[in-house]
Amino acid sequence: MLKDGYTLMHEHLYLDLSTVKKNDDCNYNNVQQVINELKELYRYGVRNIIEVTNIGMGRNLEVIQQVAKETDMNILISTGCYKEPFIPDVILKTSTEELAKIMIQEIEEGIEHTDVKAQVIGEIGTSLNEWSHQERKLFDAAIMAHKKTGKLITTHTTLGTLGLKQAQYLIQQGVDKHKIVIGHMDLSGDIDTIKEIIKTGVCVGFDTIGKNNYLPDEQRVAMLMELERCNMVDHVVVSLDITRKSNLKDAGGIGYAYLFEVFIPMLKKAGFKEESLKKILEENPKRLFNA
Repeated sequence: MLKDGYTLMHEHLYLDLSTVKKNDDCNYNNVQQVINELKELYRYGVRNIIEVTNIGMGRNLEVIQQVAKETDMNILISTGCYKEPFIPDVILKTSTEELAKIMIQEIEEGIEHTDVKAQVIGEIGTSLNEWSHQERKLFDAAIMAHKKTGKLITTHTTLGTLGLKQAQYLIQQGVDKHKIVIGHMDLSGDIDTIKEIIKTGVCVGFDTIGKNNYLPDEQRVAMLMELERCNMVDHVVVSLDITRKSNLKDAGGIGYAYLFEVFIPMLKKAGFKEESLKKILEENPKRLFNA
């Protein structure tokens, strides 16, 4: 399912959260700029992108197929719903079982009456220090869909909160721990909690790299160095989670290549091993999809 090469485990190539956020910067529709930047990523060795835009986030199959064709990237598309307040009204009124059926159909038959099948369940999320009834419903539906299809579940934590509870709940409900990524845990800045999550057997996402307004990358580097010291990098995947027009290079943002142009050199300077880089960029993603 994954091509040989690097994998970015949590990205958006086209989405629209602008209505809820009331900010046009969140109407992320810069298709040509994204194509240009992904061509640059290809030169750095990236071959796979997990596209976690799902129902209610502005998922656009036509655009994703165009991007994949023009960049030769292997783009894996997701099913499910995000979190409150981004859950569509129709989904709010849908039962857990009906929502699970939608996810299963998108995985087994195709999305929006096409033959394009979802390969990932996510990103499903919880709010800041709060897990609402509707968000719990999304998780329960995702669990049902996972049990039927075996697909990877990838989550959203708001600023890294409730990550351990997410991992524990998914495992307790019978999800294969080898098919779980708890997202945005780098934003927690809490290395002890990150270690506790990894001890459950799941993977954690250091997937907001470059978002220095939330957490300085120097702290991400320090946490990754500690995880390497503790032999825990087998349970780490990375990405940037670019979601705004202003994040792109043409708009003066960091761009997708920031991971390779800035962050990885920071890691290497700190002494992070090449074998550890290979794990978080290539080996761990492959294991998640092949387990």
